[in-house]
Amino acid sequence: MPSLVFTMTIMSMTAFTESFLLTPKPTTRVTDNVRAFHHHGRCISSSPCSASPKDDIEQEGQRRRRQAGQRSTRDYKTEGGALFPDSPTSNTRIWSSSSLQGSSTDTSETTRALVGDDAAYFSLSDQKLQEWIYFTIATGSVLAFVAWFWFLPFGLHGGDAFLQLIQTNMIGSTDPATTSFAMLCIFAVAHSGLAGLRTYAEPVVGPRAWRVLFALVSLPLALSCISYFVNHAHEGVQLWQLVDPAGDPSVATAWHAALWMVNFISFLFLYPSSFNLLEIAAIQTPQLHLWETGIIRITRHPQAVGQLLWCLAHTAWLGTSTAVATSSVLIAHHVFATYHGDRRLAYRHGADFDYIKSKTSIFPFQAIWEGRQELPVDYWKEFVRGPYLVVVAGTIGAYLAHPYMQAGAALLHW
Repeated sequence: MPSLVFTMTIMSMTAFTESFLLTPKPTTRVTDNVRAFHHHGRCISSSPCSASPKDDIEQEGQRRRRQAGQRSTRDYKTEGGALFPDSPTSNTRIWSSSSLQGSSTDTSETTRALVGDDAAYFSLSDQKLQEWIYFTIATGSVLAFVAWFWFLPFGLHGGDAFLQLIQTNMIGSTDPATTSFAMLCIFAVAHSGLAGLRTYAEPVVGPRAWRVLFALVSLPLALSCISYFVNHAHEGVQLWQLVDPAGDPSVATAWHAALWMVNFISFLFLYPSSFNLLEIAAIQTPQLHLWETGIIRITRHPQAVGQLLWCLAHTAWLGTSTAVATSSVLIAHHVFATYHGDRRLAYRHGADFDYIKSKTSIFPFQAIWEGRQELPVDYWKEFVRGPYLVVVAGTIGAYLAHPYMQAGAALLHW
């Protein structure tokens, strides 16, 4: 469950805050058609649509360049084929097609601004020590508060009350599969419900205050779901057994390696906002980002794809009713999130989201094979970045730490 284990673990390390990915970086997509298109029977260009598709394409390209505040190339300095504003505080960054094609073509005719944000971009020079000090203090404070309020024996036992409420008042059973199902349903309603209210609440209380409230509700519920699942994943009805304990050990090893790889890949599908630690912790002002590059080129909803892969791998290996119940809610929640996320992005970003939606897909690689998304020749560079190195190390570390996770969850006596 990447969304719970990784994203909520990050929120557990944070809970108050804007990110090292916030500043959009240039994309290598330049020569791809900056096209106007008709969405649901209407042209999304801000200028009147012409009868000619070619004119529509040009109009949309001009509109987006104006919207992004694109300036003449005389105002930029060339750096490794990319054009960067001289001012380090500028949020507009553009990319020249000459860097992609290796040509000496006049960049003033081929440069365009990025419509969305550049996923997983990180620059060490952009970081401020003071912000990371605040991040550390906020992280420790929130973790301490949540532990005292929810988990610790000398605390308020909020977690115990939550579990008792579910098993005694809601489902009338201590069956682990039913309990896990109910816990995750409550988490899903709270998590997506608060996300849906964000548009209306932030103008009233501010984005930072709303992020804190969101975290203080979602974090204890998520950690409860994780802890309970770790304790009871092997319990319930054994519906199947992928590997015969008395069989050939090499078969078990092969299955384990294959499913481990599926699980590892699932974490590469984390939604790019998961990397924005300073935003998640509200040290910087939280943003509802419109991502355009990286994993978004493959699928517009990477978190849902990653969650599906994680659930399939873990459920296939465990084969218990608890695993099936847990995965069913997680998958259903993320299927709903594909609609819910698109709806919120459309409301916040309007025609820019329509444009990116036209170039992306929910199903992985669909937009690519349909010709709506053209990968840059150096697409792999969008993954060779600091946040993904952390993800790789964290995923391997989490696997090696499984025994300690189980020991820690067992201390709750749930």
